[in-house]
Amino acid sequence: MNDTAILRPPAGFLAERRAFLSGVGKATLSASAVALIVGCESLAQGTSTAASDAAILNAALGLEHEGITAYQLGAESGLLQKPVLDVAVMFKNHHEEHREILIGAIRKLGGTPVAPKSKDEYARALNAASLKSQTDVLRLAARLERGAANAYIGVMPSFGERALAQVAARLVADETMHWTVLSQALGDKLPVKALAFGA
Repeated sequence: MNDTAILRPPAGFLAERRAFLSGVGKATLSASAVALIVGCESLAQGTSTAASDAAILNAALGLEHEGITAYQLGAESGLLQKPVLDVAVMFKNHHEEHREILIGAIRKLGGTPVAPKSKDEYARALNAASLKSQTDVLRLAARLERGAANAYIGVMPSFGERALAQVAARLVADETMHWTVLSQALGDKLPVKALAFGA
């Protein structure tokens, strides 16, 4: 099956809105790893406060900024066929919704949302110059979606505010849905064993 057929969304799918997050990352990140990334050593040691919850959410927001830019770079590359481009733009829109939800939550916790880097910085970090085909773009997106899902799973137990774990779970669902669509478009095999994420 070709990737344009798989990526064609079902009727009414484009009208649906996703409530929560998605992003980037190359591997599973533990809560401590995310805490250290954002420079919050007390969180890495297991404390649970509004400040540490905000720090976790800011790390997630950083992933969302990167994911949005990755889809933007893919859309602007000229490498995506029309049905694939439409889905890439839809996934980018999901990530933008995630971004707004995270910004709101961070502010409610008294934190300051992390600002995005420049598009050029993301392009270098993602090695966008190496993207030469639609498959390359989809492979990058699939890797980032899986990494984001794993990152969210890794931090869920660390939230002091339990409702934030539900937010993270909803974000994981979006990221996993994105990864599944992209993987099928690439012709990749689905995981044979259960519990394929978060390990």
